[in-house]
Amino acid sequence: MSQLIRPPLWIGQVIFLFALGALWQALANYGFINPILIGDPVGILLFLYNGLFTNYTLVPHLLWTLWATVSAFLIGSILGIGVGSLFVAYPGLEKFLEPIFAGLNALPRVALAPLFLLWFGLGISSKIALGASLTFFIVLSGTVAGARSVDSDHLTLSRMLGATSTQIFTQITLPGAVPTLFSSLRLGLIYALLGVVAGELLAARAGLGQALSLFAGSFQTNGVFAVLFLLALIGSCILAAMNRVEARFLRWK
Repeated sequence: MSQLIRPPLWIGQVIFLFALGALWQALANYGFINPILIGDPVGILLFLYNGLFTNYTLVPHLLWTLWATVSAFLIGSILGIGVGSLFVAYPGLEKFLEPIFAGLNALPRVALAPLFLLWFGLGISSKIALGASLTFFIVLSGTVAGARSVDSDHLTLSRMLGATSTQIFTQITLPGAVPTLFSSLRLGLIYALLGVVAGELLAARAGLGQALSLFAGSFQTNGVFAVLFLLALIGSCILAAMNRVEARFLRWK
């Protein structure tokens, strides 16, 4: 007997989401739920379509959030990889600074958002600072953990063959840390988005978080769900893009 051909997984996922949306719409149409409080899928999709392609009300907020997220991710990642590399190269420095960094990492950065607003203002700088602070510690931990997960036999063999400390660090330690590093980068990018949106929710001139707060305050439930759907879509695209970049960098494995 020939083996049955299974449909792609994404088809089942689309069918499930469509069925869930149809059930939601039916409950709203027949009065089982209040669309004013819960919204309805058709209204949400229309709001999202109009905001992106007709009246463009969501486009400036989307661009603002994306720019802040990318900037926060790049700043936090560069600093995290740089400091993590220093910790790996100079263990004494890590031992000296570890209590300080542990205390800073334990601080809830979202609770510190008012301080960032005070220091950097209501503009995009405070959102970038908040997102970068979340990304930094995640990438820092991933860099250190990845570098220390390198096989010790490879390091010993390299020293026996006469490799210098710089050659070992750049050609063995860093490439061996790439898988763990990419896991932290993927998570750091998501947290950069979360930090930016959290800052926008508190106070901002623009951004999806600011739009979310505005729609919630004016009881535009469909607008709230439209922004949430857009944020979920951005998060999914971020993860998919990072997975592709990771696969490209790890072809050697």
